[in-house]
Amino acid sequence: MADIVKVATCNLNQWALAFDVNLDNIKKSIEIAKAKGCTFRTGPELEIPGYGCQDHFLEIDTFIHSWESLAHILKGDLTDGILVDLGMPVMHNSVRYNCRVFCLNRKIISIRPKIFMADDGNYREGRWFTSWMKTTLEQHTLPSAISKITGQRSVPFGVMILNLDDCTVTSETCEELFTPNSPHILLGLNGAEIIANGSGSHHQLRKLDQRLDLINSATAKGGGCYLYANQQGCDGDRLYYDGCAMISTNGKIIAQGKQFSVNDVEVVVGVVDLSDIRSYRAATASRGRQASTVPPVPVVEVKFRMTGCNEAPSCAIPATILKPQEEIAYGPACWMWDYLRRSGGGGYFLPLSGGADSSSTAALVGSMCQLVVKAIEEKDETVLADVRRVVRDSKFVPKTSKELANKIFHTTYMGTKNSSAETRDRAKKLAEEIGAYHLDITIDDVVSSLVKLFTTITGKTPKFKVHGGSNNENLALQNIQARLRMVISYLLAQLLPWVRGQEGFLLVLGSANVDEALRGYMTKYDCSSADLNPIGGICKGDLKSFLLWASKNLGYPSLESVVKAPPTAELEPITKNYKQNDEEDMGMTYEELGYFGKLRKVERCGPVTMFEKLRHLWSHLPVQTVADKVRRFFFYYSINRHKMTVITPSYHAENYSPDDNRFDLRQFLYNARWPRQFATIARRVKELVASEKKSKI
Repeated sequence: MADIVKVATCNLNQWALAFDVNLDNIKKSIEIAKAKGCTFRTGPELEIPGYGCQDHFLEIDTFIHSWESLAHILKGDLTDGILVDLGMPVMHNSVRYNCRVFCLNRKIISIRPKIFMADDGNYREGRWFTSWMKTTLEQHTLPSAISKITGQRSVPFGVMILNLDDCTVTSETCEELFTPNSPHILLGLNGAEIIANGSGSHHQLRKLDQRLDLINSATAKGGGCYLYANQQGCDGDRLYYDGCAMISTNGKIIAQGKQFSVNDVEVVVGVVDLSDIRSYRAATASRGRQASTVPPVPVVEVKFRMTGCNEAPSCAIPATILKPQEEIAYGPACWMWDYLRRSGGGGYFLPLSGGADSSSTAALVGSMCQLVVKAIEEKDETVLADVRRVVRDSKFVPKTSKELANKIFHTTYMGTKNSSAETRDRAKKLAEEIGAYHLDITIDDVVSSLVKLFTTITGKTPKFKVHGGSNNENLALQNIQARLRMVISYLLAQLLPWVRGQEGFLLVLGSANVDEALRGYMTKYDCSSADLNPIGGICKGDLKSFLLWASKNLGYPSLESVVKAPPTAELEPITKNYKQNDEEDMGMTYEELGYFGKLRKVERCGPVTMFEKLRHLWSHLPVQTVADKVRRFFFYYSINRHKMTVITPSYHAENYSPDDNRFDLRQFLYNARWPRQFATIARRVKELVASEKKSKI
């Protein structure tokens, strides 16, 4: 059993610039790994300062504090008898690099800078770090404070393989796994047996299977043991890093951590027989031929043995991949818990309308409460301490999720004469099922006061469209209601804790979905304006599926009736001949918006290319109808794009999100007539119609 090694990876809930919090999590993960008998531990990308520091990586303070944390780790016995792979920024020759730092027995073994930066979607690593493109090793001069601890003046800096007494170890970082020519290919062909990947990968619906495929394929063709570590949680912005630390050997998963969790530290352990790796590699002749001809990778000699474990090697296990409904239930819930406990807030406030969107947000808060109470039942003292800090009660121990919800979740139905009894009843029932502190109010007096003020100022009284008013009057009267709900929400969020004899303030939750943001189907500065929005990156179709799932699996049966109800803003009067409907208001269906969103962002289509693709996808429709739908979408998208500049920070879940913050970078002042583009579409319609007529002759 001399070739058996026990290794560890981890999920860590790090927080950007919270160096002490991050250090405690790192220390705990190393302690757990050592207690389990591991001789190697890897952690997430930039785990010491937190991955999401963004422009703080431009500050020298971030580097100074990172070295301080590393010094703390090296001072004690944490690295005694275990090879530790840590993520932190390092400035080498006055250039900033995203690095892995290998430590052993209170010394630094080497520093490995990242080769390929993540610079698309939500990532801007090239703004803060430089890619390491050299193939040779250099010496990095250590800060004097570190030298005093380790007795070292400098250490190897570059891409290398650590040649231990009994095995070989190396690393790559996050994005490098996703590149066509990943470093692990060359490193594996050069003999690296254990490859660690410290990652900062965020959650996106239906993304995990891609990550799993890449991790397994890293060793399926060339053999080896691949350890994947990741951050987990909200480290300060719209992203939720979804953990799922795992270990793959020879193309098969042998250990996998949780994707979503309210726990700060999870260590994932695997037992690997290195003989299996060597046998697997030697059995493929073509790999041997490639290995004999590849360029050499520098080697750093390390006097240390990692083998000696007497346990049986870990067996392959089936990978756990959650359904999209489960991802929606747990991802935003964990994100909200991190946001709440780290913001200093005393809970959440939600304007609950009884519609699908606000009901989804409410259900997610309920899911959050269930996860937190479950963690407390499993004796997680950190979660319990966080709960007590949020509710300002040092002795509080929630027995049920409803008990917790009643303390931290406040909902209010803000009805008007345009509201229906059905939505009022659905809001009340859902609040009861979750356990929220619920108010049912009518705001007609406030609305009337504003209309009267306008009449006093102008001498004119606006009317709804059904009463003979113009489109401008109709929209203005709807917007008054919507914006007053935002004002009242913030009033209640600030004062309801005081009313209930509690301390603190409430964070206001928004509930506009990604499709409505894309179309601009929201009032600027209405209830879509909030402190954060857990469903802002989720499409309507996925939300409906989630509601049906949650009605059974979260124990909120009233959600089933929410799904069955037609979507309506209830901002216009209901008459015998008219009842407001969202899809009729928008001039397009939510399903169509899903197509428009994916083609615009994911497929990078402008109006003309979108038309060309949709005329094939929607071949059952006349090309003129397809052209009209495309023009209508781009018109409303462009005239409403300005709303994205002030959109509430939303949980990122969908790859066609129009979030203007850093994910979807486009102008907000458009020529809404799109003259060149729409003229091209019109010309193509004529050509296609003429061609169709000719083919029938």
